[in-house]
This record gives sequence, C-alpha cells and structure tokens, in this order.
Amino acid sequence: MELEGTQELNADPQTVWAALFDRDVLERAIPGCETLEQTSETEFAATVKLKVGPVSARFMGGVELSDIVPLVSCILSGKGSGGIAGFARGAARVALEQDGEMTRLTYTAEAAVGGKLASLGNRLIKSTAQKLAGEFFANFQKILAERTEPVLAPEPAE
Repeated sequence: MELEGTQELNADPQTVWAALFDRDVLERAIPGCETLEQTSETEFAATVKLKVGPVSARFMGGVELSDIVPLVSCILSGKGSGGIAGFARGAARVALEQDGEMTRLTYTAEAAVGGKLASLGNRLIKSTAQKLAGEFFANFQKILAERTEPVLAPEPAE
C-alpha cells in the first residue's frame, strides 16, 4: 500500500527539521503513542495503541531514520508487532522545502501489514493510515505553533 501527501507547516525548515528528530515532539504527535524511547541518535523504540476497524492492538516496535540530508530529507523506517492482531512495517521518504516563512513537507510512504490486520482489506487499512497521518500532522503543527508563539512580557503593574 502506498501513501503520499503534502503539508504546509507554519515554521521555518530548521524548526521543522529539529522537531522531526525531537523525542518529546514525536511522542506527543504520534496518534496512540504510549511510550517513545530514543535508543540512539537515529533510532526510537515505541509502544502505540491503535484501532483499525474492529481490531484494536498495542504495537511494539521501532523507528529508524536513515539517508539523512540535514534540513532537506530523510527516510523513516518502522516496524511493529501487535501480537495476534498482526504486524505492520513501512518506510516513508520525507522532504522539506522552504516556502516563504513556511515549510512544505512532502512524504511518500509504503506500508505492509500481516495477520488479522491484513484480513481487513486494503481500503480500510489505507483510510485508517490516511486518518492517522492527518492526526499526526495536526498534532505536529499544534506543537510547532506552541514552540514558535512569541512570549509576551507581562504588563507592568500600575
């Protein structure tokens, strides 16, 4: 299954790039993320609870960043096991491009599932994956906005 998309983010590429590698940001942005542990400079271990159609499972797995071109692109590869629910694995190429004061993030991803998840059908899995990607980017944008909002000095008391 393939997914692709573009997101306009209200931050410069440096801020977006730093956030993509920030454990705290990712933990808050990933839908259903229960734990995210950075195991090396480019690797994370995660536990994520997801519901795909009638199947609900807790997936344990990892994410690795590779082919890193700072401030330009990288590949995120991940795999996880959800016990009897099955497994999921995939990879996404993420690219950043400055667009004025904003950053255009584009991604192309391929994913595969097995076990009970595979029996649900590609249409349901793809629509769920697109929904999760939308939630991730909405959360990611909200976190970026929190980090780039100006801090106002308190008004002096009269």
